[in-house]
Amino acid sequence: MPNPLFSKKSAPQAPASHVFEGRLSEALAPWKVALIDDEDDVISISEMVLKRVQVDSRPLVFLKAKSAEEAKALFEEHSDIALALVDVVMEDDHAGLDLVKWIRESHKNTATRLVLRTGQPGEAPEEDVIRNYDINDYKNKAELNSTRLKTTIYSAIRSYRDIREVEQGHKGLEDVVTATSRVLQASNSQLFCTQVLAEVKSLLLQDTISFYLHYQTVNALGSQEQVLLSDDGHGYCSSNSLESDIFPDNIRQLVDQTFSDKKNIEQEGLFCNFTPLSQSSEIVTIVSYAAPVSQLALRLLNVMLTKISIIFESLTRREDIERTQQELMYILGEAIEKRSKETGSHVRRVSLISEFLSRQLGLDEHFVQLIKHATPMHDIGKIAIPESILHKPGKLDPDEWTEMQTHAQMGYDLLCNSRRALPQIGARIALYHHEKWDGSGYPAGLKGEEIPVEGRIMAIADVIDALAARRCYKEPWPPERILQLLQEERGCHFDPQICDLAIEHFDVIMALRDQFPD
Repeated sequence: MPNPLFSKKSAPQAPASHVFEGRLSEALAPWKVALIDDEDDVISISEMVLKRVQVDSRPLVFLKAKSAEEAKALFEEHSDIALALVDVVMEDDHAGLDLVKWIRESHKNTATRLVLRTGQPGEAPEEDVIRNYDINDYKNKAELNSTRLKTTIYSAIRSYRDIREVEQGHKGLEDVVTATSRVLQASNSQLFCTQVLAEVKSLLLQDTISFYLHYQTVNALGSQEQVLLSDDGHGYCSSNSLESDIFPDNIRQLVDQTFSDKKNIEQEGLFCNFTPLSQSSEIVTIVSYAAPVSQLALRLLNVMLTKISIIFESLTRREDIERTQQELMYILGEAIEKRSKETGSHVRRVSLISEFLSRQLGLDEHFVQLIKHATPMHDIGKIAIPESILHKPGKLDPDEWTEMQTHAQMGYDLLCNSRRALPQIGARIALYHHEKWDGSGYPAGLKGEEIPVEGRIMAIADVIDALAARRCYKEPWPPERILQLLQEERGCHFDPQICDLAIEHFDVIMALRDQFPD
């Protein structure tokens, strides 16, 4: 009995150029369905039957081809064809089968759902085709009425939808892993926020993004510690106290609710992630966004924020260790200065001066920070110098001066065995900060660039501050006299390039000294 769906006698003619009717929402792109058949009537009737079909509130748009070669051009042009209804017999008896093989093997398309249709089932037996070709269904045109065609469409497109979601989720997870790897490279909290903001913008494909973080932990003494960060792309803020809350009121309420409920919260334009890190620490991160995002994007965002929270705890612990190490450097340096009956502020002033000159010299920022925090160790070797020499108000005799010079090597010996970069730089500064550009310094009499740059920087920072400070054996020098000495010792005591920078920015250096007066 002839199938009324494909009966040439009763088939009405559809407009040749008709694709689909109705205005589509920009947010709901249509599903692309390829109709591949050498009979115009089959294509027209299929289009007419399916034109009002919607899957997940998305309509269909039809791409048409009358041969396998035309179909290949469609697939080359469109990478997102959800379903292809393919006639077996077109240019030849196996054109459809050859097309299926090309789509799967040569074109590497495994997502598009392929449904073969034939009006001559004897030419390609169903069992053989299903076994030998990577297709998703095989239909006899004589049996394919309107209802069965629609059923096929719904099933195939939903299958394509699920495959695409899995692919997008897999790709999204790869992107999240890559993104969190970049966040992991942040060396401080501000860079961390900047990188997080960039990664979230990339994930959600939006520019109007704000990021908030509230970390709380109970330390070994039972006291609660807080870290609050916020960054909206225009300004970064941080705080270690709820008394100086940096969050807007609605964000603060949402953070408090999340800590109370201990679960994620989603609101319009806001996603709040709760991550328990240990029995004593937990973290809440919030992302605010302007445009709607898909559920897949929110799931990926949740994974990203969880990973970011773990990274932040590691970062804040590392920062705490580094700050503790740096503070111990200052304390020890100040102790050495006080033993010499000199102000402990000296080590903090030379630290700032060295940082400034290092940055003006164009050194890598990480190296600049190492120099800044290692300079307090420059005179650590004086711990081995007798007080009778350290406290002598007058000029040292030759033997005393020889013994005083040993503090450079002793300082190096105390620090050089550490494997950490900060003590290693401290050891080099201790050893080389009395070397002179012309080779007349000690302990090794190095000359020019034989002296490591951190030693050359410290040499000029130490002298500037020492001359400007009151010591037991002298009164402070006036700025104009110090400036004159810098000009005289350029190329003798001091590296000419660094000396020029110190002369050019002399007023800035004097202002830095004012931050830590005697």
